[in-house]
Amino acid sequence: MSATSRRRTAQNRVLWLLDRLEREPRGDAVIGVLRERVRSLPLGRGRDVLHGRWLGHPVHPLLVQVPIGSWLSAAVLDLRPGRSREAGLLVGVGLAAAAPAALAGAVDWAELHRQQQRVGLVHAAANVAAVGLYAASLVSRARGRTLAGRAYGFLGLTAVGASGMLGGHLAYRQASGANHAEEVPHVVSQGWRRIGTVDEFPVGRAVRRAVDDVPVLVVRETGGTLHALAERCSHLAGPLSEGIVADGCVQCPWHGSVFRLSDGWNVRGPATAPQPAFDTRITDGHVEIRLRQQDGAEPTANGRAEDGQAADGRSADGQAADRQRHSGAGVAGRSHRNGTRRHGD
Repeated sequence: MSATSRRRTAQNRVLWLLDRLEREPRGDAVIGVLRERVRSLPLGRGRDVLHGRWLGHPVHPLLVQVPIGSWLSAAVLDLRPGRSREAGLLVGVGLAAAAPAALAGAVDWAELHRQQQRVGLVHAAANVAAVGLYAASLVSRARGRTLAGRAYGFLGLTAVGASGMLGGHLAYRQASGANHAEEVPHVVSQGWRRIGTVDEFPVGRAVRRAVDDVPVLVVRETGGTLHALAERCSHLAGPLSEGIVADGCVQCPWHGSVFRLSDGWNVRGPATAPQPAFDTRITDGHVEIRLRQQDGAEPTANGRAEDGQAADGRSADGQAADRQRHSGAGVAGRSHRNGTRRHGD
């Protein structure tokens, strides 16, 4: 093989180092301590705000735009004479904005797989270095040491660039903030699919089935109402069929996300995206499901509602009231009392 061919087929050195970082266990003890400290922060409902459940995707990438943009703008001004004062102002803005961005990132990081946390720990270390360098830059500027302030600023920007590369690896190579149920509507064919007889679904128990090789969670409630959701959690593909079913919701056993069985809505994070839901019906004693199309019609437990009526005769307003009651409070309370098994713990 020629030297040119070897160069073309050689593995990218940076990717090799990042893959090795994912497998490096020497920082796991530190990760375990930091993870538990982040999880123990008394954030209450603010934890879901920081996860970005209200936004539909992680909020951390949005928050980091302010410090990165401020520091990059400061670097541009530092290249022009006489603009150190304005650059210093931007450095200060970036430092102030770094705190909420870091908190949001830490809350997300604490609920990742161990391989992702290893990369995330170095990502965080690079950010800490950047903050330290920019703080030194701001102090130097305040003392009139303009050249030192610029030097610290450019070093800080270098650290920010390294951190950004690691953040991109986390987001795109390791899919740390992606919706892991997004592909379901693209791979499940249309139409009703038979998945078993009614007696194969015990009341109150989560049963796992598959449609077009896509795992599906099926739960039969008291009274015969059937619910079906994509079985792999949208957060990090945890097995919902192994989770707690209570109060009209299911809780992921890996990181504690709670989803409403009636429509897949994520009522508690860290998941930021809902679960794809399926319509259900019973035909000749067999359960059939089809992927629910989000066309604005009110879904029912056994097919679709028509003219405001569900298959069991309840009105659409009555169903909405039931969904309001199924807010996830019960299953969340049970998780708080009994503890949630964390994946990788």
